[in-house]
Amino acid sequence: MSKGLRVILSGGGTGGHIYPAIAIANELCNRHPDISVLFVGAKDRMEMQKVPQAGYEIVGLWISGIQRKLTLSNLLFPIKLLSSLWKSKQIIKKFNPDIVIGTGGFASGPLLKMANSAKIPTIIQEQNSFPGITNKWLAKGARIICVAYDAMDRFFPKEKIVKTGNPVRQDLLEIKGKRDKALLKYNLDKDKKIVLILGGSLGARRMNQLIEKELDFFIDKEVQVIWQCGKLYYDEYKKYADQKGIQVHQFLDTMDLAYSAADIIVSRAGASSVSELCIVAKPVLFIPSPNVAEDHQTKNAKAIVDQDAAIMLKESELNEKFQNTFSELLTSKDTQEKLGRAIKKMALPNATSDIVLEIERLIEERSFKNQ
Repeated sequence: MSKGLRVILSGGGTGGHIYPAIAIANELCNRHPDISVLFVGAKDRMEMQKVPQAGYEIVGLWISGIQRKLTLSNLLFPIKLLSSLWKSKQIIKKFNPDIVIGTGGFASGPLLKMANSAKIPTIIQEQNSFPGITNKWLAKGARIICVAYDAMDRFFPKEKIVKTGNPVRQDLLEIKGKRDKALLKYNLDKDKKIVLILGGSLGARRMNQLIEKELDFFIDKEVQVIWQCGKLYYDEYKKYADQKGIQVHQFLDTMDLAYSAADIIVSRAGASSVSELCIVAKPVLFIPSPNVAEDHQTKNAKAIVDQDAAIMLKESELNEKFQNTFSELLTSKDTQEKLGRAIKKMALPNATSDIVLEIERLIEERSFKNQ
C-alpha cells in the first residue's frame, strides 16, 4: 500500500449514515497514520456538526432530498443538484482522492457520480435491507457495494456485492463482563428484570406514548425500565423518572453498559441499531417506525424476525398486542434464550475491518494499474 493515501467519505442526513462513515475513517486512520481524509456532507444537516466533533474536516454541498409534496425545496432541487455536481467536481479535482466512499444520504449522490466521471473508484456501504434512492442511483458506477443483509442482488448487481455488515461501536463486542458495572451505573436491582427502551437519539413519539401508557403495567410486573426517550421528548417525559423502577434518559452515553444491564430490549429498527442488537444478543421486541423512506425499518426488522431471532409489533398493533406480547417474552426463559441465540448468529462483528479491507484492495488494484 502506497504512502499518503487520500480518501473522501460522504454520508449524512441521519446518524445511521454518519456513524458508519466515521467508523470507517477511524479504522483507515488506525491502519494508515499518514492518510488524508475529507468528508463531504449536506449543508445544514447533522453531519456538519458530528463529523468535526469526531476530528475530521467536512465540506458542505447545497443539496437535499425530494419531498413527497410540492414544496419550494422540490422546485429548487434541479438547481441544487447541478450546484452540488459542480462543487463535487471541484472538490475531487482539488483533493485528488485515491478512492471515494459513500454511506448514503443526499450528498453522496453528486459526489460519487463525479468521482465515477473522473475514473476514481467508488465504494457504497448500504446499511439497510432495502436501499435508499441515492445508493440505487450510484450502484451502476460503484466498484464494490458492501451490504449487511442477504438477497441484496434484488437491488444491486450480484458481482459487486460483498456482505460485510454495518460498522458498530467497538465497546459492544465485550459487554458480557460489564453487568456488575452496569447495575452500579444505573442503580439497578439485580434480582428484578430490566427492560431497555430505545427510540433513537432524537426520540420516537409513538414509542414514548406507548411507554407512558404502560408505566403502571411495568410497575405491576416489577420490571425496571431504562427509558431513552430522546432529545425532542425529554422535557415532556422526565417527570416519570420519580416512579418506582422507572428511569428516563434524554440519551445514554454508556450504551455498552445499558445493553449489558438489559434482560429485554424494546427498540426501533434503524440499520445501525439492528446491527448492534445482533452483536448484543439479547431478546428484542422491534417496533419499527413506519415514517421512514420506503418503510425500511419494517424491512430491517422483518429480516431478523424471519430468522426467528426477534419479535416485531407494528405501531398499529401496540394498543391491542403489546401487553400480551411483552408478558409472554418476560415470563418465558426458553423464548428469551432462543431469541438471544438466533440473533447472535446474525451478528457481523468485523464489519468495519472487512469494509476497510475492500477499500484497501481497490486502492492497491488502482495503484497497480497506474504503475
